[in-house]
Amino acid sequence: MKLTIVLPCYNEEAVLEESFAILDGILSKLISKGKIDEESEICFVDDGSTDATWSIIERLARENKRVRGIKLSRNYGHQNALLAGLFNVNADAVITMDVDLQDDVEAIEKMVDAHAVGNRIVYGVKKTREADSAFKKWTAQGFYRLMEWMRVDIVYNHADCRLLDKEVIAHLKEFKEVNLFLRGIVPLIGFPSTTVEYDLKERTKGESKYSLRRMLSFAWNGITSFSIFPLRLISYTGFIIFVGSLVLTLWAFWVKYFTDDAIPGWASTVLPIYFIGGIQVLSLGIIGEYIGKIYLETKARPRFVVEKKVGCGE
Repeated sequence: MKLTIVLPCYNEEAVLEESFAILDGILSKLISKGKIDEESEICFVDDGSTDATWSIIERLARENKRVRGIKLSRNYGHQNALLAGLFNVNADAVITMDVDLQDDVEAIEKMVDAHAVGNRIVYGVKKTREADSAFKKWTAQGFYRLMEWMRVDIVYNHADCRLLDKEVIAHLKEFKEVNLFLRGIVPLIGFPSTTVEYDLKERTKGESKYSLRRMLSFAWNGITSFSIFPLRLISYTGFIIFVGSLVLTLWAFWVKYFTDDAIPGWASTVLPIYFIGGIQVLSLGIIGEYIGKIYLETKARPRFVVEKKVGCGE
């Protein structure tokens, strides 16, 4: 079996050489055990880096026959960089990982073994998140619970460390959406699958490229790409407000005609207006998000543009 490990990179000059050395050792070990083919390779995808990432990839490709490099014309984002790697390699199976190797590389052999017994998809699942801060751990786990609550088919505590069989990748090419959320798309494809657990490690060099803003944007993209629950929530909220308004109307009539406590006041008039106005603006915002996604999808622009390729005969 020919295996390719795809690693998206954005300004990762600090970790590239160390990551290559570790993964090269893993491939050599699997080749010596007869589990993968000698032509197995490591593919780095430069997602529009502004540092020396691409020059390091080019040098590694010149010095090592196992290295393939793909340079995108600009920064297209992590999910599109993953697709660029998946769609531009020729292998029996592809494993995707982050180049910082916080995903335990020992999981690679477990994934290969799981594929050998018939699993077309193998999800890497984080057994522990001790390397994450308390805030990141809490928000990440809350996101997975929220997605499950919204009935989105997603693997709990699975990020983008996974093995995909070449047949699965062929079917993945049929999914044309621009708003990518691979954690939700891959389970939709089907085929036999399993999970492999691993411990998340601390990043040894460099910095994480996922700021809080980018993580929130990624989470919102996942929610709106795979669930219409926010739209239904507008309907639920509207119904609740209607029922509340009906109760307040009945209460107002009761106070007016059956008691002597009716006191005209500013708060009783203005606060409901503010509340309903806020709900309306929020609802329009959510609807606008979905309309924006429809707009982007209908244009059908390329999800990435490959500028250069190096290594492995390219």
